[in-house]
Amino acid sequence: MDSTVPIVIAGALVGFAVGLTGMGGGALMTPIMVMVFGVNPTAAIGSDLAASVFMKPFGALVHQRAGTVRWDIVRWLLPTAVPAAFGGVFLLRALGDGDDLEQRVKYVVGTALMLAVVGMLARMWLDRRRTAADGEAGESGEYGESEEDARVPVRPVATLLIGLVGGVIVGMTSVGSGSLIIVMLMLAHPRLRANHLVGTDLVQAIPMVAAAALGHLLVGDADLGLAATLLIGAVPGVVLGSLVSSRVSGSAVRWALVVLLTGSGLSMLKASSTVILLGCLAMALLGTLTAVRERRSARPVVAETAAAEEMAGVPGPR
Repeated sequence: MDSTVPIVIAGALVGFAVGLTGMGGGALMTPIMVMVFGVNPTAAIGSDLAASVFMKPFGALVHQRAGTVRWDIVRWLLPTAVPAAFGGVFLLRALGDGDDLEQRVKYVVGTALMLAVVGMLARMWLDRRRTAADGEAGESGEYGESEEDARVPVRPVATLLIGLVGGVIVGMTSVGSGSLIIVMLMLAHPRLRANHLVGTDLVQAIPMVAAAALGHLLVGDADLGLAATLLIGAVPGVVLGSLVSSRVSGSAVRWALVVLLTGSGLSMLKASSTVILLGCLAMALLGTLTAVRERRSARPVVAETAAAEEMAGVPGPR
């Protein structure tokens, strides 16, 4: 049966997730290609990277127009990220060839997916801490968010190391440009605003992913026909996801991605069905408990706001 339509649909779903959350491109597309469509792991990595070269600029252009790109950080990322991504391709080829290479690549991708899960959990935790800190700063009358972002200096050594580590992982697995690197940037520059982190990561990812894609093309891994098929669905998916991102709970989608990536990563690592099921259930339970906790913590804020409006004579909802 012709798999073109299912691949287009898969590309659209992954693109939608990327547009909605800014995460999950390579982490979703590569395992889908391998496990659902039976694509050779190295071909899946190369094809996903080739598709990403054309998909990343859509989000990067939006952030550039909005002024949410820290070009000084980009300039410190690229000197290591670009050559590391290119070199990561050949490091992958050094793992062997034939069936042995395919099996080792699955382990490498599985490990990268589990790192992506850890990265996504860390990002959500850091986002909550940042939100709480910003609220406290606002109450104490400290400087505003835009002014705060302008004062954040670049950490050159840490940023160069982030580019090096992130580039190697992306070149070897296609995973990490939107999940691992952005978390490392958050840890190195904890006072940067979330939209600046996303914009900066998207812009630096274009040349980094292009370098990795070029490496896979040179060694014959990338399937340009497959990449083009993915793009047919991925491009409108990214646009649609970006349009609805302000109307849908990003937290719920991120937890769904965490569950999916946990299952995919454990499957790539050849875990048993019981381990995969327990891992997915654990992440789903953690997401549910987190959502309940956030709702409970939000109730006092809503009550205080309503009381303040009542005291000020603001009419409430009827």
